[in-house]
Amino acid sequence: MPATGPLSPELLPAGVRARFVDNGNGLSMHVLEAGHESGDRPLVLLLHGFPEIAYSWRYVIPALAAAGWHVVAPDQRGYGRTTGWEADYDDDLAPFFMLNLVRDIVGLVAALGYREAAVVGHDYGSPVAAACALVRPDVFRSVVIMSAPFGGTPPLLPDPEAAPGTAAGLSNPDLTRDLAALARPRKHYQWYYSTRPADADMRNCPEGIHAFLRAYFHMKSADWTANRPHRLAAWRADEIARLPTYYVMDLEEDMPATVRPEMPSAEAIAACRWLPDEALAVYADEYGRIGFQGGLQWYRVVTGGHWGRELKTFAGRTIDVPSAFIAGASDWGIYQKPGDFERMQNGAMTDLRGVHVLDGAGHWVQQEQADKVSGLLVEFLGETRG
Repeated sequence: MPATGPLSPELLPAGVRARFVDNGNGLSMHVLEAGHESGDRPLVLLLHGFPEIAYSWRYVIPALAAAGWHVVAPDQRGYGRTTGWEADYDDDLAPFFMLNLVRDIVGLVAALGYREAAVVGHDYGSPVAAACALVRPDVFRSVVIMSAPFGGTPPLLPDPEAAPGTAAGLSNPDLTRDLAALARPRKHYQWYYSTRPADADMRNCPEGIHAFLRAYFHMKSADWTANRPHRLAAWRADEIARLPTYYVMDLEEDMPATVRPEMPSAEAIAACRWLPDEALAVYADEYGRIGFQGGLQWYRVVTGGHWGRELKTFAGRTIDVPSAFIAGASDWGIYQKPGDFERMQNGAMTDLRGVHVLDGAGHWVQQEQADKVSGLLVEFLGETRG
């Protein structure tokens, strides 16, 4: 059910407002915004991932505004209070193709009255931010990606045959079969997220969305001490099965069942300063209202090969605007696709100004270590401004 208005000011930091912007690509985008009082500030856009919303930037927005930026964080297509999209499982996936997600952000820049912007992306917002800089460097003059490295565009090789578990650009199209054949049968989370039951599994889980998200956010954070990331040798079933089960799941488990055993104690929840229960309730309320399918459509675009086929148009092209990478030291996302972290540093981003891996953070780096992330962004954006 669509929300009737923007996020309540009572939920936002001082100086941050919520409103709607028509992006010219069919969306009324719900955005969080600060530094809007003056019309001569440069624009920086903050793009969230899954299962997040613009609210995940709540700690960073005021710091960037204080440094002189007009800061805008949108709920992206399929998320939050943004409207103008449909996400039934049987709907056409084309609106969620990568170039249309880029068009959403280009349209937002124009609707805000700008011709250029800096762009920052986290998790699934990272590849969108990277694609923005890749295909429209005239608009996106600098880029910071977080948690998901940009490993470059896919090569101009024939697509694998359409079959379960295949996707263009993956080096092992038989990954799903090979994972299921392991002694401990497994499945990759992106292919699980691409299945019809995934939305209902999470939306209707017995513990409720709030508790599910608590366990999910906890397990992918530095608070879960079992997160000890390291490089993997290859995109091969026996290697990626070393990833935690929130990435490579047990074959017969859904995502709530995967994270449920790691639910933190009441004492740990009370001590969690980066995601107090009242903040988690904002996520739970949004996903309880709209479900998860809008975000899951993005995964289906990847596992169906559509993303890779689109980006082959730009085969051989690099990101040449000033760039930086930020992630948590406890974030397996750095290594979940073997080789991408190295390719990013060895030419996929030709003006890479910094690679920052922060202690005390897992996957939710801009929330877990908000002050450090804000400081790095202020420094990078200041150096590359104009």
